[in-house]
Amino acid sequence: MKNKNFKGALHGWKIHLYLILVDISMIIKWWFVNIPPKKTRRFFVMEKSNQAVSEMTKTALIAALYVVLTVALIPLAYGPIQLRLSEMLNNLTVFNKRYIWAVTLGCLIANLWSSMGVVDVVFGTLGTLVMTSISWFLSRYTTSVPLKLTISVVICTLMSWSVALELHIMSQAPFWWTFLTVGIGEFIATALGAVVIYWISRHYGLTK
Repeated sequence: MKNKNFKGALHGWKIHLYLILVDISMIIKWWFVNIPPKKTRRFFVMEKSNQAVSEMTKTALIAALYVVLTVALIPLAYGPIQLRLSEMLNNLTVFNKRYIWAVTLGCLIANLWSSMGVVDVVFGTLGTLVMTSISWFLSRYTTSVPLKLTISVVICTLMSWSVALELHIMSQAPFWWTFLTVGIGEFIATALGAVVIYWISRHYGLTK
């Protein structure tokens, strides 16, 4: 009975954390859309302060979107056979390094729902931080957006070995088979995301 109560409390805490993140991001977004610049400047005197808040807003929005896409599709988001569509957001990191932290934060919160518990929260999140950082670093050597996105898809797919290793250690899943299945899911999610984000990048400035 105590175990059930603890799990229920933990689940409620996860939901509250997610809702707080969404609320904060929406409040900040509403402020900058609806409050006149003159009034805004009373609170943020320096331009750098405005930029910092804008960065935080974008980071929070992408993190919240990652959590929503993951939690809404929980049966597909975890385990040896998975298709975590939220991974498509990894491609944003080739445009601006702020998205490294946005996706990593989203992954950390989303992994609170993982059956592997703290292991996935720590090592799964670390894997996302490493793969997105590598994608951002390598993509700087080309100005071609399609090539940047291709780099991201390849890196994320190859880095799925870290998820396979987690599952191998924690669930005794066969490493190479799990690497294949998780890798396929990662490739589908990031490749689909690359197409969507490429279209968005042609209409909106993702580097800003």
